Amino acid sequence: MFVVLTSCVTPAFAAQLDVRLNPAKDDATVNMRYQRTIFIEYENGGNIANLLKNKEFTTSFTADRNNPGVISLMNILNQKLSDTGSVTRIKYLDVEYDAHLTGRNLNASVDYKINLIATIHNFLIREYSDNSPALVDISWRGLTTEAPIVINTSEFGDVEINMPISFLQNNVNNVYNLLSNTTAMELLSTPIINADGIKNQPLTNWHFLFDPTGINVDASTFGLADEISGFVVSSFTMGESSIREGRQVEKVFENLIKLDEEYAIRSIESADSGNVFVVGFAAVDKVDSGEVFGVSPQSPEGYATTSTGGFPVMIIYGMAGMAGIGAIAILFFSSRQLKKEAGQGQQGIDPSRLRARSTSSEAGGYQTVRGEAYIADENNNNNMSDASNNRGSMPKGWKP
Repeated sequence: MFVVLTSCVTPAFAAQLDVRLNPAKDDATVNMRYQRTIFIEYENGGNIANLLKNKEFTTSFTADRNNPGVISLMNILNQKLSDTGSVTRIKYLDVEYDAHLTGRNLNASVDYKINLIATIHNFLIREYSDNSPALVDISWRGLTTEAPIVINTSEFGDVEINMPISFLQNNVNNVYNLLSNTTAMELLSTPIINADGIKNQPLTNWHFLFDPTGINVDASTFGLADEISGFVVSSFTMGESSIREGRQVEKVFENLIKLDEEYAIRSIESADSGNVFVVGFAAVDKVDSGEVFGVSPQSPEGYATTSTGGFPVMIIYGMAGMAGIGAIAILFFSSRQLKKEAGQGQQGIDPSRLRARSTSSEAGGYQTVRGEAYIADENNNNNMSDASNNRGSMPKGWKP
């Protein structure tokens, strides 16, 4: 048995963040989801193909804040927050875990999903006053750990959730034994719980929107919750392809290994994404090199933007004014052109000089309403001849 490493990369990580922060509340609920798919490809068959074809395994459970493994994970994350200078702490934590293997004729896939539902507190650094906005800590958003996380469950026993290889070890141990001495272990041992991509994307690159609907006197008719009544709501989102963030694509990493046959081990993750909603008007700031939101109940006077870019009212009015000047210019030049062409009208014969006469009787047939037109001027014969010619060619022997 020998191993060939044809591709070696350091994987990046994918996570999805969703949180709503209210500076007037002590706690907030954070949903942090981590997803990854591992493919084991065996197009040439082989021992791994024989072990995985048509096989299907699932490990799925929920562990609450009373589980010792969950408490251990919470303590690890809080220590990491402390090390990075964040004042926010996780108060409660629940874990949802799901891993599913599907074996097919040419490959097998393992889909990993971890959802952390965290209750955070102490994110308010400074309360709002008439002279200064509230300061809200947001530097905690990169919830990450490289440590193995073992959670005890009633159905599956002890389950390690942070290393992809652990699922293979628990469900298809023969495949684990074949891969354990190969370079694929580096890829299969890369932690899933990693939100560094969200942490490392500066908030100034996130897309900003604010919704002033809450300040309307009839805001409740729009189904708005009581806690945002009387306030604007700010939102910051990341994960879109833009000039600010760059192009966002799936992350694909691959190792080729040679055992009895050649196998490809691929890891696929979606782009990082995040949604942070803040009750009030939020602006990005820094305190001791950590990112914070400066939050006020209302937007600054004259600030009428609802999207990234900060268009004040005067700029919007200026743009409208420029559009009006353009419309006036178009009307002015159109009027000049119409006056210039006035009186030119139709070119050719003046209709007032045309005369009509009946022609059916002259054709030797019965009388009809058929007629012809000719020009009445000093030389009627010539004009009648011209008018006849204008009718087109006539049969031989025809006399008008």
